[in-house]
Amino acid sequence: MSAGHSHGAAAVGERRALTVVLGISAGILAAEVAGAVLSGSLALLADAGHMLSDVAGLALALTVTVLAARPATDTRTWGYLRAEVLAAAVQAAVLLAVGGFVLAEAIRRLITPPSVTPGIMAVFGVIALVGNAVSVLVLWRLEGGNLNTRAALLEVANDALGAGAVLVAAAVIAVTGWTRADPVASLVIAVLIIPRTIKLLREAVRVLMEATPKGVDLAEVRAHILAVEHVHAIHDLHATSVASTLPVLTAHVVVDDSCFEDRHLPELLDQLQHCLAGHFDVEHSTFQFEPAGHAGHEPATHP
Repeated sequence: MSAGHSHGAAAVGERRALTVVLGISAGILAAEVAGAVLSGSLALLADAGHMLSDVAGLALALTVTVLAARPATDTRTWGYLRAEVLAAAVQAAVLLAVGGFVLAEAIRRLITPPSVTPGIMAVFGVIALVGNAVSVLVLWRLEGGNLNTRAALLEVANDALGAGAVLVAAAVIAVTGWTRADPVASLVIAVLIIPRTIKLLREAVRVLMEATPKGVDLAEVRAHILAVEHVHAIHDLHATSVASTLPVLTAHVVVDDSCFEDRHLPELLDQLQHCLAGHFDVEHSTFQFEPAGHAGHEPATHP
């Protein structure tokens, strides 16, 4: 199977999985809103707010998978691959806002707890838990997954844990009558949302700021390249990520003058690219070969 065909099959699988999960999440959202209204539960309302962000995020993620499959053009040479990172950043920002709201409202309700109907809470908590568990399994079956699908998996996994917190709160209220269990469950949901969301946002920002991809040590890359026969120096070495699963590297490599005369450059190019792919998992690399005397014609360079 060719790499292109494999990537296309993976994209179709991602779209199918995200479509199923989006439908499930929309159903859970409607159920939890109804349950929150009927029971007066902040925990259900908090999880419904989380589900609202999930539905928007999943719709965005599904749109991104369609855009990412579009071919590159002269005006968009990488196509829409970067869209998955933008979508993950937007989802993370929305989740942070939701987490902050839930945290503030839970603290308010701890001070003044309203009445809650635990039986209704439990019914809709079970519906949410089962639906989210199915969504987790659907996304978990995707092999690997990019930042976009990982964001979606993170969201529905958090929702499943949140639904579990709702069920625990309902049980505590039913058995003990302690209504503060509802805002406590909401605090648990907020704690589940915020730290993981910050991590996701940090990963997305790394890609958007074109930081060196994780797992690529430029000092080691430089040492490997300099160890190749006929290579004298390397400069303008850059490594970034177009998308979460596509690291790229470029460099200017100074080689023996004889390499330009004896047609050794193609072999040298193969050596360098195989080195990067094998040692650093960087499949897309671009090298500019230069003779030693070319340095005087170069503008100010980076390390």
